[in-house]
Order: sequence, then C-alpha cells, then structure tokens
Amino acid sequence: MASLKYEIVEHIGVLSESNSGWTKELNLVSWNDREPKYDLRDWAPDHEKMGKGVTLSQDEFMQLKNILQEY
Repeated sequence: MASLKYEIVEHIGVLSESNSGWTKELNLVSWNDREPKYDLRDWAPDHEKMGKGVTLSQDEFMQLKNILQEY
C-alpha cells in the first residue's frame, strides 16, 4: 500500500475527545502535497494515526456551513 503524506496546515478546532485521548477535529489538511481541504476525522493524540473521515473542498465546506446555519 502506498504511503499517505499529510500536513495539517491549520488546526480549526476539536469537537470531542474520547477516553483514549483521540480527538475528533476539524482541520485544513494537505494530502499528498495537494491543495489543503477541510477535513473532519478522529486523530490520535500525537497526530501520527487517524480514523476515517470526511474531506471537503472550500465550496463543499461553505455549502455545509450554509446548510447548518439554516437548520
């Protein structure tokens, strides 16, 4: 399996923390040296491991923001 390169460009916030110390975070992440995208997923305390998540472009993030504000 090919290695996955990532860089957390901007830490936006933590939504929750589990008893094991993993946190569900919203970050701006660059995957494999590509343009950063909004990313929501669980992270280990050292950010060396991650769970499955959702990655959104700027347009998708803004649409989600609009939907949540209307809800």
